Amino acid sequence: MKDHGFVGHLAEPDNGSDRAVIIVMGGEQSLLPGIKFAERFADYGITGLSVSLFGADGLSDSPDQIPVDMFIPAVRYLREKKDIRHISIYGQSMGSIFAVLAAQYIGGFENLIMVSPTHVPFEGTLKDKKTMTGRSVATWQGKDIPFVSADFSRVKAGKYQRHPDAKCKVTGMWVAYHNAYSDAIKVSAAKLTPDKSDARILLIAGDEDEAWPAEYSVRELEKDLKTAGYGKDVKVIIYPHGSHLNGLMPNRDREKKLYRMIPLVGLMYRTFGKYRKENMTYFEQSEKEIIDWIRRDE
Repeated sequence: MKDHGFVGHLAEPDNGSDRAVIIVMGGEQSLLPGIKFAERFADYGITGLSVSLFGADGLSDSPDQIPVDMFIPAVRYLREKKDIRHISIYGQSMGSIFAVLAAQYIGGFENLIMVSPTHVPFEGTLKDKKTMTGRSVATWQGKDIPFVSADFSRVKAGKYQRHPDAKCKVTGMWVAYHNAYSDAIKVSAAKLTPDKSDARILLIAGDEDEAWPAEYSVRELEKDLKTAGYGKDVKVIIYPHGSHLNGLMPNRDREKKLYRMIPLVGLMYRTFGKYRKENMTYFEQSEKEIIDWIRRDE
C-alpha cells in the first residue's frame, strides 16, 4: 500500500496479454482468496489483478471506510507498467460494491461484471463483523460514500430462518440486509449507478442466495439501467436454486484441497449444500459466460 497505493496479487499468462481483469473479492483472508481468481483468468490468457479491500498490511483490518481511490493506481499499474489496453473489473459479493464504484467514479473499464451483488453500499463494521461504525464501507476522495445501515448486532453465526420474502432459509445477515432496504430515503440516496460506468455490464445471481437478497439487487440494477436508457450491452443471469456462491471458481486441478472442502462449504451456505450439483454446474456456466463476455470483441 505504501509503495504502490494499493495491495494486490498479479497473475499473468505465460504468453502475455493485452487484456486484464481487476478482481475484487473482499478481505485478504477470504475463504476464496482473490489470487486464485486472478490465476483462473490467467489460465484463459487474461492478466488477473486481485485488489484487496482490507486485512493486508497498510489496509484497514475490517470493511470500513475503504478508499475507492486505491483503484486509480491499480488501473495505472496495468496501463503503464503492463501496457494493458483492455481492462475489465469483476466484483463478487461485497466486492461488487467496489467494482461498480470504481467503474462509476474512475471509469475506463470495458466490462463491469457483478456476481451475487448488492445495489447499495452499506455501513462499515469492525473486525467482529457485528459492531457498526456509523461510517460508510467506502470513501471517495476522503469522504464517505452514501450508505444504508444494516444491523448485525443480533445476528447469530450459522443460524438460518425462514422469511416471507425469501425462497429459501436465510441467515440473520440476509434479514439485516433485507430490512436495510426498507429505508427508501437512504436507499435512494445510496443507490449504485452503474449507468455512469460506460461499460458493458454482466449481472449474475442465484434466486436462493442465502447471504443477502442478490436477485432483488440485480433486478433493481437492471431496472435502473433501463430507466436511464443505458446504451451499452447489459446481460442478467439468474440461476434457479442458485446460492450466494456463484461466478468464477479457482482451477479445479490446481486447487484440489479447496475442492475437497466443498461438503463443508455446503454446511455454511445452505442453498449450495441442498442444491450442490446444480450450483457446481452454475460455476461452469458462469465461467463460460464471464470469459466470453470479456473476449466478445476479440
